[in-house]
Amino acid sequence: MNHHLGQRRWVRQLTALAVGVLLSQTAPVLVQAQEEKTPYSKFIEYIEADQIETVKIYEKGKRAEFKLKDQKDNEKSLEVLLFNKNPELYGLLRDKKVDFEQIPDPGENPLFSILLQFFFVILIIFLFLVFLRRTAGSNSGPGQILNFGKSKARFQMESETGITFSDVAGIEEAKEDLQEVVTFLKQPERFTAVGARIPRGVLLIGPPGTGKTLLAKAVSGEAGVPFFSISGSEFVEMFVGVGASRVRDLFKKAKENAPCLVFIDEIDAVGRQRGAGIGGGNDEREQTLNQLLTEMDGFEGNTGIIIIAATNRPDILDTALLRPGRFDRQVTVDLPAFKGRLGILEVHSREKKISPQVSLETIARRTPGFSGAALANLLNEAAILTARRRKDAITELEVDDAIDRITIGLSMAPHLDSKKKWLIAYHEVGHALLETLLKDADPLNKVTILPRSGGVGGFSQPIYNEERVDSGLYTRAFIIDQITILLGGRAAEVEVFGESEVTIGASSDIKQVANLAREMVTQLGMSDLGYVALESGNGQDVFLGGDWGNRAEYSQEMAVQIDRQVRDIVMHCYEKARRMLRENRSLVDKLVEVLLERETVEGDEFRQIVVDYGQSVEKKPILPEPLPSLPLLS
Repeated sequence: MNHHLGQRRWVRQLTALAVGVLLSQTAPVLVQAQEEKTPYSKFIEYIEADQIETVKIYEKGKRAEFKLKDQKDNEKSLEVLLFNKNPELYGLLRDKKVDFEQIPDPGENPLFSILLQFFFVILIIFLFLVFLRRTAGSNSGPGQILNFGKSKARFQMESETGITFSDVAGIEEAKEDLQEVVTFLKQPERFTAVGARIPRGVLLIGPPGTGKTLLAKAVSGEAGVPFFSISGSEFVEMFVGVGASRVRDLFKKAKENAPCLVFIDEIDAVGRQRGAGIGGGNDEREQTLNQLLTEMDGFEGNTGIIIIAATNRPDILDTALLRPGRFDRQVTVDLPAFKGRLGILEVHSREKKISPQVSLETIARRTPGFSGAALANLLNEAAILTARRRKDAITELEVDDAIDRITIGLSMAPHLDSKKKWLIAYHEVGHALLETLLKDADPLNKVTILPRSGGVGGFSQPIYNEERVDSGLYTRAFIIDQITILLGGRAAEVEVFGESEVTIGASSDIKQVANLAREMVTQLGMSDLGYVALESGNGQDVFLGGDWGNRAEYSQEMAVQIDRQVRDIVMHCYEKARRMLRENRSLVDKLVEVLLERETVEGDEFRQIVVDYGQSVEKKPILPEPLPSLPLLS
């Protein structure tokens, strides 16, 4: 710190000196400019009147000194400022036979100007060297231009992440697998004594936001060993051979500090399949991957070095990277179930002021499919809304608004009273009523006509069945009911306003209907075509080693039958939706009146109105018993 302060002091002093020199050169000129000068016109009059005795012309200074004939010898010469070019002056002086001479400015020394320019060059070089010295100690910049082959891994002699397994919730199975890695690092003799080999690598696989990087930080915090962390993209540069050099340098440093932990985040950036795609892969990336494969399990052993890598794209990783001996363990970090979500909410709610009326269990049940990062963002959004509304603690209202904001979008200004508002109300009631009446559908959470960002005019929101979402087991009856509910909005528009007045508001619903119906026929074996998978649906890209394009896997005759089956399913559900809404038209009108008045109706209140009109509503638990498969077209 004192060194940099001294450098800055010297720079200020040199700058002040340079300014002083310039001022010293310009000061005489300024003084002279301030003295009284003879006007040029008066000077010409003196010449024409033949009153001038001698003239000294300083061309560089654009001035002249002259003496009049009637001046005494001890009197000071008069001075006049000249123009840039004065051809008529010299002619006039010759005509009047005035004695004149052209001389350089007194005291002007060319050597001084050269030295002054040289001084400024030295000053610029000195300032540039000071800048280089200040940047030499940083991780990037000119001071590190010759170190691009060195590893950019962040190194900590002892873990300072501040994160332990107690800060990680919702992924207990993954924590248990990684607990053994911590024991390997702390007490390797327990395993080597019985002939067990310490695993070389652990690959964390899971969707984004599930806590893979957090798990690696927790392992580092628990083990307390030297910790290297780097991203896969930092290995690859535009220079050929740099990536492989950085891999060698990383493992060299790791061997010097063994036992230690190396964490490579987003390893798919460097570990993609070799030779995939058209014309082969990137040679520099493949060289980097080859060097990584050799370092992990080549001729030399890496005793005491455990590598933890994370990715959400295991399907594109090279098979040589996944074999035992390199990544001995593949730990799946999946989306949390109900207990996992509850644990994550408990961890992230420690430092937030939450009202006692808020139930974390209720939030956990309402958020199936949420990752750990999404749950953390949910509580953060609720806290932001609480601060904006000037409340002391997070309430249920802020939690509900935060869930809607994340899943659907930002709330906008209410619709004005117009035909559009009525149409949206009938559309959403069509969804919500079918969701309430159909046996195998999820129960309604709420229905609203408040618009959301992204062009959402309103929505009908269900309470998702946690068991169904977590297991991924959907019955045929549930899918049929889902298609019927999706078509409920269009069916309500047709029943109330007529075919000619339908809008494009159901376009996204129709796309989902088409995807569901086609998947039932071509992939799930839920049609009269039999239990066959006619489309793979793998979605592989040709540049990742997949097949060219979307090749048809069936004949043209089968394609016609598939289209017919898809249309039959959709039309059956559409007619069913229209029939149910037609039979309950008075109930639909009543529900629309309530929705227009309140703009948002909760699920319990909606069901109570339906019951009051004489409709039986079966109570649908959040965790129902497994349902038997129903006929496709009932």
